[in-house]
Amino acid sequence: MENVALFLADGFEEIEALTPVDVLRRAGIQVTTISISNTVEVTGAHHIIVKADKVINEIDFNEFSCIVLPGGMPGALNLKKHQKLNKVITEFAQQGKLIGAICAAPIVPGSLGLAKNKKVTCYPGFEDQLTDAQYTGNSTERDGNLLTGKAAGASMSFSLQLVEILAGKEKADEIAQKMFVQL
Repeated sequence: MENVALFLADGFEEIEALTPVDVLRRAGIQVTTISISNTVEVTGAHHIIVKADKVINEIDFNEFSCIVLPGGMPGALNLKKHQKLNKVITEFAQQGKLIGAICAAPIVPGSLGLAKNKKVTCYPGFEDQLTDAQYTGNSTERDGNLLTGKAAGASMSFSLQLVEILAGKEKADEIAQKMFVQL
């Protein structure tokens, strides 16, 4: 079974974090929400407090097949400057494991050089932080093991694309149909 690590930093965009958690779990994919601070309570960009499943120092990342990074400000900047998280992301990339980032969060793999020569999207205005990437401006963009989403409005399509990659198109279509999603 696929196991997804979704990271939460103070200032995260709530829709971009909770939509993937909900959609992936509906698909039967295990998702662990992980706070990058020393507490499980994380405050979103719109002052919604979410209780993460774990804190980053409690995790063995070998059990995960995918990382998801929600955007939001200053959440994406907090993710970007977290050294342990950057190390984990780099290791995932080296192992060819899936990395998903939406809105401003593509700056995290982008700043690590992991978007180099890849087609990516992000919230407009952050594309200059995607080192040597090919910015498309599309709603979502997948290139190899990197899936990026443009903004909060792309949260559902981004989440369903994660399901498709991890569990197949049939499962993604089934979840979309049950949720009456029209993309």
